[in-house]
Amino acid sequence: MAVQKKRKTRSRRDMRRSQIKARKPSLTSDELTDETHIRHNISPQGFYRGKQVITIKQKETVEEDQQ
Repeated sequence: MAVQKKRKTRSRRDMRRSQIKARKPSLTSDELTDETHIRHNISPQGFYRGKQVITIKQKETVEEDQQ
């Protein structure tokens, strides 16, 4: 089993760990609807790369159901 001869300094340890960090998700806007969404995901209206992939059902309000 390998054993190191000298202890790693705090500086070397922290330089190695400097690459491990959280990044903000990259955002893009849809070509047709100009909605902002996370890249490689569909927009809230169901568009992906300028094409409608899924149709979003509209929620009916309680007032419409009573009439």
